[in-house]
Amino acid sequence: MRSARRLLSDLIFNFRQKRPGVHPGFTRSTTVNTILFPAFAVAAIVAAFTTTPATAQQITAGDLVIDHPFVFETPVTAMAGGGYLEITNTGDTADRLIGVEADFPRVMIHTTEEKDGVARMMHVDAVEVPAGATTVLAPGGFHVMFMGLQGDPFETGEQIPATLIFENAGRVDVIFDVRSRTAPATDQSG
Repeated sequence: MRSARRLLSDLIFNFRQKRPGVHPGFTRSTTVNTILFPAFAVAAIVAAFTTTPATAQQITAGDLVIDHPFVFETPVTAMAGGGYLEITNTGDTADRLIGVEADFPRVMIHTTEEKDGVARMMHVDAVEVPAGATTVLAPGGFHVMFMGLQGDPFETGEQIPATLIFENAGRVDVIFDVRSRTAPATDQSG
């Protein structure tokens, strides 16, 4: 992959080349050369250095900050997939995640419990989000369960739109990024 500097240099060089059949004193219009091209070049440089990956998603809704919503890729035979995220409550009042909506036959909030050495998922009505604390929905604990995949698996790079429903903060739209299970763990501290 070529560097941004090299791409910009090639763009400037190619832009200023003379075109056949055009008066020898002109390469493009004066407006383009003096106004539009420099503006485009600055915009391209800014975009190249300020873009962030989709997996760095952070949403703020009132006192709540929702970080890194994601799901793992699933095999074609999977009937469900789990969604994970972090919810930080920066306020003085507790809140609760009371529901999730998405374009699936059923979406529920679950927790994983172990009984007699066997882990099983249990539906919960809500997840507490205490004031001044972070609640983590992660494998082995609370999570969002997207049910009814029916042969349409989650594939790495795909994005799953959903709406989190909080008791106080209300409805918050998020995008769950689909990650590979074999990808290295990423820092989710923000």
